[in-house]
Amino acid sequence: MFSYYLRLALTSMRRTPVLSGLMVLALGLGIGAFMTTFSVYYLMSGDPIPHKSSVLFAVQLDNWDPNDPPTESAADVQPQLTFRDGDHLMHADTPATRQVHMYGSGAVVVPEGDEPPFEENIRATWHTFFQMFDVPFLYGQAWDRHDDDDRASIAVIGRELNDKLFSGENSVGRSIQLDDNFYQIAGVIDDWQPMPRFYHPDFSRAFADTAQIFIPMTRAIDKQMSPWGNTNCWKAPDKDLPPFEGFLKSECIWTQFWAELETAEQVAAYKDYLDNYVREQKRIGRFERPLNTFVSNVMEWMEVNQVVRDDNRVLVRLSFLFLLVCVLNTVGLLMAKFMGKGGEVALRRAMGASRQAVFSQNLVEVALIGVVGGVVGSGFAWLGLRAVENLYRGYQHLVHLDPAMLLTTILLAALAAILAGMYPVWRVSRLAPARLLKTQLGRP
Repeated sequence: MFSYYLRLALTSMRRTPVLSGLMVLALGLGIGAFMTTFSVYYLMSGDPIPHKSSVLFAVQLDNWDPNDPPTESAADVQPQLTFRDGDHLMHADTPATRQVHMYGSGAVVVPEGDEPPFEENIRATWHTFFQMFDVPFLYGQAWDRHDDDDRASIAVIGRELNDKLFSGENSVGRSIQLDDNFYQIAGVIDDWQPMPRFYHPDFSRAFADTAQIFIPMTRAIDKQMSPWGNTNCWKAPDKDLPPFEGFLKSECIWTQFWAELETAEQVAAYKDYLDNYVREQKRIGRFERPLNTFVSNVMEWMEVNQVVRDDNRVLVRLSFLFLLVCVLNTVGLLMAKFMGKGGEVALRRAMGASRQAVFSQNLVEVALIGVVGGVVGSGFAWLGLRAVENLYRGYQHLVHLDPAMLLTTILLAALAAILAGMYPVWRVSRLAPARLLKTQLGRP
């Protein structure tokens, strides 16, 4: 019976191509606009590391200017740490399962052949980074604790850089030149693009590519590699010290710190440790603000740093309202279409078709219009995402329709069409056949 109704629906749509086309276009425009904004919102607000997001915690210590307004929540505290605080925690016996201290830097990569040198981002970190964040490896592995302690000239590079420098071959054991220094390659990371890049708090570039080079933080400090990222100071470094040493010992914040805490008890114990550390620092004249320490898991951290901005939510709401307008227009078009074929309905009823059969037949046609509208809407969504890609270069990882979102687009269009068609279909199925047949025959 369904196939029969489907053939009737196709015949009906071919008989009224302009009206059917307008309905498909209206649904397609509404669905396309909504899915464009919703796709970006969905990918921006998604969990970047769902299997571990509840056990990875960003650390915040409130050591800012004591004259600033009081702290009310983690959102009021600077998202980074000073080097001296992070370095202390990294070497301390804390309750954490693992910890990592890091910062973003960069260098000029000098290829082996005739290719020109180019700049590349670097993440200076510890060996624990790769295990904490489940970084996949294509070749080799991460360096170990001894390499951190020895300040080794060792590096892990990304697959993209490996393809560029070594044509995708296994480069483990080979060397890469960064500025004037050579680093031995320990491993090559496979494709790894957590979205957003939650471990670094520069959320203005949260959806940019991850760094292609990772080196021990101890080595980066030895080479006095300056941070490439946000650096904030409320107090100038000590001018009596050499510049880089004074910077390391200053109250400037520029490093990131994460802890892996597997249980609620571990979280509480770690929080107590941070509180006690701040109390100790207060006794030597640091941390002049009231005691405020925070640990936030990945999803809390994204909320604290407002990864999904209010304007993204507003755009989703506006596009949903536009979709509602398109659905209401479709209701009017469906009423015109179905009421215009009252004679056909009357004839079917006179030949024995029940109201339920008429209702089902027309509902299939409405659903078909919705599916076609969903396909058209997917095309409009693709065009919208391409526009987002061209306007916002840092959002290239957010401008795709994965199979789940594509299926959602089509199902949403079908559902919208069915909801829009319920009343017109119900109206036409309730028409009295005798009166319609008299009208068709020209009788009073």
